[in-house]
Amino acid sequence: MIKCWFRREEVNLFLSRWKLTKNNIIYHSPMVREKDICWEYAEKLDGNKVKCKFCSRVLNGGISRLKHHLSRLPSKGVNPCAKVRDDVTDRVRSILSAKDDPPITNKYKPPPPLSPPFDAPASKLVFPSSPPNAQDIAERSISLFFFENKIDFAVARSPSYHHMLDAVAKCGPGFVAPSPKTEWLDRVKSDISLQLKDTEKEWVTTGCTIIAEAWTDNKSRALINFSVSSPSRIFFHKSVDASSYFKNSKCLADLFDSVIQDIGQEHIVQIIMDNSFCYTGISNHLLQNYATIFVSPCASQCLNIILEEFSKVDWVNQCISQAQVISKFVYNNSPVLDLLRKLTGGQDIIRSGVTRSVSNFLSLQSMMKQKARLKHMFNCPEYTTNTNKPQSISCVNILEDNDFWRAVEESVAISEPILKVLREVSTGKPAVGSIYELMSKAKESIRTYYIMDENKHKVFSDIVDTNWCDHLHSPLHAAAAFLNPSIQYNPEIKFLTSLKEDFFKVLEKLLPTSDLRRDITNQIFTFTRAKGMFGCNLAMEARDSVSPGLWWEQFGDSAPVLQRVAIRILSQVCSGYNLERQWSTFQQMHWERRNKIDREILNKLAYVNQNLKLGRMITLETDPIALEDIDMMSEWVEEAENPSPAQWLDRFGTALDGGDLNTRQFGGAIFSANDHNIFGL
Repeated sequence: MIKCWFRREEVNLFLSRWKLTKNNIIYHSPMVREKDICWEYAEKLDGNKVKCKFCSRVLNGGISRLKHHLSRLPSKGVNPCAKVRDDVTDRVRSILSAKDDPPITNKYKPPPPLSPPFDAPASKLVFPSSPPNAQDIAERSISLFFFENKIDFAVARSPSYHHMLDAVAKCGPGFVAPSPKTEWLDRVKSDISLQLKDTEKEWVTTGCTIIAEAWTDNKSRALINFSVSSPSRIFFHKSVDASSYFKNSKCLADLFDSVIQDIGQEHIVQIIMDNSFCYTGISNHLLQNYATIFVSPCASQCLNIILEEFSKVDWVNQCISQAQVISKFVYNNSPVLDLLRKLTGGQDIIRSGVTRSVSNFLSLQSMMKQKARLKHMFNCPEYTTNTNKPQSISCVNILEDNDFWRAVEESVAISEPILKVLREVSTGKPAVGSIYELMSKAKESIRTYYIMDENKHKVFSDIVDTNWCDHLHSPLHAAAAFLNPSIQYNPEIKFLTSLKEDFFKVLEKLLPTSDLRRDITNQIFTFTRAKGMFGCNLAMEARDSVSPGLWWEQFGDSAPVLQRVAIRILSQVCSGYNLERQWSTFQQMHWERRNKIDREILNKLAYVNQNLKLGRMITLETDPIALEDIDMMSEWVEEAENPSPAQWLDRFGTALDGGDLNTRQFGGAIFSANDHNIFGL
């Protein structure tokens, strides 16, 4: 049985004011007003200003605006906090909700069984103590909508969810809820297409990157997603079922040719492909037929391989396994987890990342931060019921082992430089000009850490060098580093001379004729010697504070040909990893038994869904390599090795009976291959 668990705080958000009886009858549970405790999350500044302790944002308007900031609700014109913990958000929301509710003076008594049945309209429910107010009815209706349609509770944090509720509220009484129609799907798709048209205008100057990501589903179908990235944003282009010709070089080449024609060859600077395409021959086809287009590896994927190989080193692997013994025990025992969160202020000892390897090292970081509290928990008076369990004894032995903690510290120290690079290249922003320097700093950090242990240094530096030199390094990265003013004019940079050969190769590719290269040597000299506008005070002050592409746009007029080349190179991403992989959407879209109309609608849905998410990525200030919620199906929590498929309700386990609702990861687990009618088609 596959269990789909949830964070207790998320479930309480929906169930805190409603209780389930044995007869599946809902009755109202009164809420007691809480004392205002939000000052513990803020620092009071001069006047009416407060500073959020999570994101350090300064807000005008006092504690009231801080509450809306921490609640992450799009109200009062306050930007939501991107770093606040979920437990704090839920706590603040309950305070705001209690403020809006009328005071309850009568003492609560459990009501007798009610009638009509559970799924009756809210207007027909009988409440023994007092009639429900509009808020009660609305909350119940929304909760039932989530439960009945198996919607991830995290959807309640989506800005569009709150915009929808606000819009409905403004309509007033008499509003008739429509069913989503293809008419609106066409309208939204048209709006996105208009936004794309505006973005296409910048491609003339900045160029763009095509990102191709492939995936094989559980039916061995090869699906390829194509997206287009430029400085202002990323657009999802289309998804293709390439199962019938993925290993056919000619057919695959025709597919890429069609995408290049859609975007325009003159706009494309590079095509980023993941490792799935390594043996298809498509790279050779592109390099031979498109002289000015570069083919680059996905930086994030290569960095993840480095982390994966780090985790396979014997002592690192043993450290991860021991840490997982602790996390599995904690996250599969509700009383223990409750006690831990009480001691840590709601913080977790593990974190889920975008890949298994990232999760491993992020979790080790979290565990190291909570080392003292973890050890204290297993020795505190409140921890009594689990003392004699074999798992508990194992955890205590591990936590008291100094060798284990030394291994955790080392693992964190050698992985953090790579995680830092991964974060930088996974934001969706142009990073091609910085990856060379970032990798150099990462290697230097590992060398410095193991300065007294050459054997260990060699193990990890060999892993980094092999993947950097053989897979990740690209002439485009070297050229971008050479043109980056923060690198070019930094006297401490030692690798500039090693970049020149690749830089000249890139120039020859982008400026293939002698006419195009006229005066380029003098312009390179003007740039490297900081002559003309390159040497003005504004240009010098902006070298480290302005993005390289924008710097060239503002101060590169003294070298016009080199300026055009520099802007196109420095405006590119070096990773496709930031794109949210909701492969279940595409699996539904390519289901072979769908008719033509269904497929067309799903194509539009996928286009709209992905572009709305990608558009919102620009404004989010979250960690791009960490998931917002813990993946409770991961090996850091899940004890069963081979869970078998089950019906949807079975995935809740004892959730509906009031058992442990500690985990989630709803999206990937909740929609099985049999959920064909997810879009109601």
